Amino acid sequence: MKATKALHDLGQSIWLDNITRNLLDSGTLAHYIDELSVTGLTSNPTIFDQAIKNSKDYDAAIVEKVKAGKSGEALFFELAIEDLTRAAGLFRKVHDQTAGVDGFVSLEVSPLLAYDTASTLTAAKELHARAGQPNLFIKIPGTKEGLPAIEEAIFAGVPINVTLLFSADQYVAAAEAYMRGIERRIEAGLHPVVGSVASVFISRWDGAVASKVPEGLRNKLGIAAAGRIYKAYRELLGSPKWQRAFNFGARPQRLLWASTGTKDPKASDVLYIEALASPFTVNTMPEGTLKAMYDHGNVGAIMAPDGGDCETVLAEFAQAGIDVDALAAKLQSDGAKSFVQSWNELLEVISTKSADLKTAVAH
Repeated sequence: MKATKALHDLGQSIWLDNITRNLLDSGTLAHYIDELSVTGLTSNPTIFDQAIKNSKDYDAAIVEKVKAGKSGEALFFELAIEDLTRAAGLFRKVHDQTAGVDGFVSLEVSPLLAYDTASTLTAAKELHARAGQPNLFIKIPGTKEGLPAIEEAIFAGVPINVTLLFSADQYVAAAEAYMRGIERRIEAGLHPVVGSVASVFISRWDGAVASKVPEGLRNKLGIAAAGRIYKAYRELLGSPKWQRAFNFGARPQRLLWASTGTKDPKASDVLYIEALASPFTVNTMPEGTLKAMYDHGNVGAIMAPDGGDCETVLAEFAQAGIDVDALAAKLQSDGAKSFVQSWNELLEVISTKSADLKTAVAH
């Protein structure tokens, strides 16, 4: 049995961390669904930036939208919603079969709003309404300013992918924001099922300390941080507060492993996929990592509900001079800045392409 099928049968959802018009037009995404057990996907500004910049797949659509008076952010969201609506259609069967647990695609609000609660909430509601797809998550960063927007969006019935989480503390804060939204829905007599995942970034931990720790600790920090988070996740699932909500018909927010492509060329290209095998979670994989797992991955032991040896490993990093809590805060802050940079680059690409194509059509 292929490792991707083994992960699926274990109860972990495999999502693709990519979306391009070519993936849809060529039938590649449909192939991944049929053959590689892919049941959802995630997107971000960097993915769209690369797709639009490095192909002509979007040119005709851009020309049409420019003629209709669209530009910048508005033009981008039309392109993105077109792609994600098509992808959502491909995953709709899974979404229906799992009664809304799986089969989601994700669209990110403008990262320029990361520290603006009210505007983030407004954008989340508007984008979800425009897409008109029940299996579309809106991505909101789990920053301090994002947490109130997450709670309010869940209360409003908007499915949310909480992104940019690194530590157990950040994860728990996001999970609690989700649960507050659900509890308010229960109290208001509203349907208590609103989909959500909490996306924890893994490989960036190891990239941040690669040059600062002994060889024996290389590529171990991300997995140890994940172990601590998985323990917190399992504890929340079993907590009286969450189980009370389940009794009213609510569903748990699922934990999602993100940034799971191996950055170190000396390490296994499926390092994080094999280490993070765990039921009732999601692993969203870059395309190369997905194909590597299908080709030569192996599913062995699953993650320990109690975190296994994560605290021992994290203590070794502390002894090596790594302040894990401070690093988590820095990774989240740097991640938010990186998203803004990618967003600005994306809008610049759209602006340049729009102008070039307009000129070409005129001639």
